Amino acid sequence: QVQLVESGGGLVQPGGSLRLSCAASESVASLNSMGWYRQAPGKQREWVAIVTSGTNTRYQDSVKGRFTISRDNAKNTVYLQMNSLKPEDTAVYYCNAIRNGRIYWGQGTQVTVSS
Repeated sequence: QVQLVESGGGLVQPGGSLRLSCAASESVASLNSMGWYRQAPGKQREWVAIVTSGTNTRYQDSVKGRFTISRDNAKNTVYLQMNSLKPEDTAVYYCNAIRNGRIYWGQGTQVTVSS
């Protein structure tokens, strides 16, 4: 069982930045992939960014050039650096990990972009 704990959410003005963290209970290097998803009110959960065990990264088109996912193996932590935030980025952000076909989720952290 992999436990994931997100942190770093909050209220930020449009154009601002936040960095989300996801601390894993096990070595992130042992996981097939880790990612960030988000769910806005009244909408389905959608993927935002993923990083594989080989450090390959992928991004949803709407966040390309603004968000950066990275992994710190020594700290068993994955980050999501979010810049140039927009009101439409407002959502609960969830950390996700996959290992050997099993999917694990964190509890989520709220990000609100508003003036």
